[in-house]
Amino acid sequence: MSKSGTILYLDGVSVSFDGFRAINNLSLVLDRGEMRAIIGPNGAGKTTMMDIVTGKTKPDSGEVYFNGEIDLTRHDEADIAMMGIGRKFQKPTVFESHTVEDNLMLSLKGPRSIFPALFHRKTADEARRIDDILGIIRLGDKRHMLGANLSHGQKQWLEIGMLLAQDPKLLLVDEPVAGMTDAETEETARLLKDIAKTHSVVVVEHDMHFVRELGVKVTCLHEGSVLSEGTLDFVSADDRVVEVYLGR
Repeated sequence: MSKSGTILYLDGVSVSFDGFRAINNLSLVLDRGEMRAIIGPNGAGKTTMMDIVTGKTKPDSGEVYFNGEIDLTRHDEADIAMMGIGRKFQKPTVFESHTVEDNLMLSLKGPRSIFPALFHRKTADEARRIDDILGIIRLGDKRHMLGANLSHGQKQWLEIGMLLAQDPKLLLVDEPVAGMTDAETEETARLLKDIAKTHSVVVVEHDMHFVRELGVKVTCLHEGSVLSEGTLDFVSADDRVVEVYLGR
């Protein structure tokens, strides 16, 4: 299969820890501009897969390519982040004692360290960029609020915004709606769909209602490889998926 036109290309990837095969001959292809939902039981390899893509874990075998031509196995985490792969972990980590706007300012792509960034006067471009991001993450009216005072859902959105400020080509988002209210969950689906208009996105999620809201192709992992892939209806109707994951 051709790598051209892909943003993420994994072929025959395996990795073992202490004799346990966490990823087992995994092949997964994400087209440029695509949003994909990854589901599967605990221990299916979802986190390890993201660790491999971000350079945290090196695979024992297989190919891992970004943007059609970059061999990710040859690069470390810092390099890969600079190349345009952003990862949001499950637990939000925002600067609690800074405003929403300052959190975004601190994250803007560029070689600034934290102190100059806070005393740095925003350029017109930076101000526009921050306004755009505030619009996308639904926090325009909260720009002067401290991170500490946001709801759990709003902190998740701010962290997604901090990721966007780094201008990644590919976003990896881990269980974004865990702990959110129903209203926040629905808004998060809309927010991610907005982001997916201009970015490639991988969403790892357990909440099937949320996955349905996203309306994207779904990959179900089990024991480190792809068990089923297709629409949510197709995957949900797969007897093997029901048995290992949905039927519990």
